[in-house]
Amino acid sequence: QVQLVESGGGLVQPGGSLRLSCAVSGSISTIYFMGWYRQAPGKERELVADISPSGATNYAMSVKGRFLVSRNNAQNMVNLQMNDLKPEDTAVYYCNVRPIIYNVGHGYWGQGTQVTVSS
Repeated sequence: QVQLVESGGGLVQPGGSLRLSCAVSGSISTIYFMGWYRQAPGKERELVADISPSGATNYAMSVKGRFLVSRNNAQNMVNLQMNDLKPEDTAVYYCNVRPIIYNVGHGYWGQGTQVTVSS
């Protein structure tokens, strides 16, 4: 059984920072993409950032320059450092792990962690 457990969400003021972490356990391919998605009220789930097995990163334009995604393969973890947070970043954030043979948007998902940016 593969499990993804997110942590680090919470309430933060505009301009503040927050770091999300996702720990992966269970049997899974050693080669996989990792990433973060988010879903705001009334909106579809969208890709925030992902990182390839080689470390190449991809960001949504709305967060590029403010967020940093990283992975620790030895620990089976993926992190999302969020800086200069804005109210529009408020959403439930979901960790995603995708073995390389899976299609984009598939794989394993965390339960989600709430991020609220408000003064």
